[in-house]
Amino acid sequence: MSDFRLGEPPLLAALDGARNVLIAGAGGGFDVYAGLPLAIALWDRGVTVHLANLAFTELELIDLDSWAAPGIAAVRPDTDGPDHYFPERTLSRWLAANGLPSLVHAFPRTGVRPLRGAYRHLTEDLGLDAIVLVDGGTDILMRGDETGLGTPVEDMTSLAAVSGIDVPTRLVTCLGFGIDSYHGVVHTQVLENLAALDRDGGYLGALSIPSRSREAVLYRSAVAAAQAATPQRPSIVNGQIAAATQGDFGDVRFTRRTADSTLFVNPLMAVYFTVDLMALAARSLYLDRIEETIGMRQVASRIEAFRDEVTPRAPKGFPH
Repeated sequence: MSDFRLGEPPLLAALDGARNVLIAGAGGGFDVYAGLPLAIALWDRGVTVHLANLAFTELELIDLDSWAAPGIAAVRPDTDGPDHYFPERTLSRWLAANGLPSLVHAFPRTGVRPLRGAYRHLTEDLGLDAIVLVDGGTDILMRGDETGLGTPVEDMTSLAAVSGIDVPTRLVTCLGFGIDSYHGVVHTQVLENLAALDRDGGYLGALSIPSRSREAVLYRSAVAAAQAATPQRPSIVNGQIAAATQGDFGDVRFTRRTADSTLFVNPLMAVYFTVDLMALAARSLYLDRIEETIGMRQVASRIEAFRDEVTPRAPKGFPH
């Protein structure tokens, strides 16, 4: 990590030389959308980029021919499946309509061992030399003793799974700083964790998405298409990020789902915060406890048990 320079964003420098990159949504739902700006930047550089997502979709409803391997659904624009909520197919259709590679891999919600097996299969099948886990929000950066962990189950399952995969480059990048306050995350502790990772040599800095860039314009188009395709369950996370990428600020309204909340859309939501995946995994206080899990309920119960034992560290307030 000592080779980074101010003249090139460390996120892109870390991926320099990688030819087959998997960008995967770590936390389920629409998380993979937060990786789109990065994917587009890499595609424009000539990199082969594959997309994947830990799915909330009812994958058991899709046709059998769509399963590439146990635990990996290969979702394309014409894949059969539920109409009311299918972010992976919605994304695939948008990608195809915009002339971009449209295959989106979807992982069922399992424990660490099956998910690691799925990642290992993709790594070997695709010849991956880099995996980037992307989180819509920043709660994947929580080590376990913070005031609030946000929604850690899916994020930690993904982190643990990929930490056991032999790939030259493994990163975690977060888009949507501040969004997880709704789920109890104190963002001074996010900054404290990033500072600790920096001391360990594991922080790759912050990278803002220019609002008028091709990446931002296409990302907003994808989010708008997803909102239109999923009107009852649009992504609140990506809706806020998309608003931030066009200079909106404050309590921005784009769905009735936030009617009872006060949003704080701001420029920090349009910034990638990136860390070395193994450095992040090493700082987790409980990742070893979920290592042998098969189901996601096991993951949840083990995190709950850990939280019953730990005394959360006191957060600091923003002094400004």
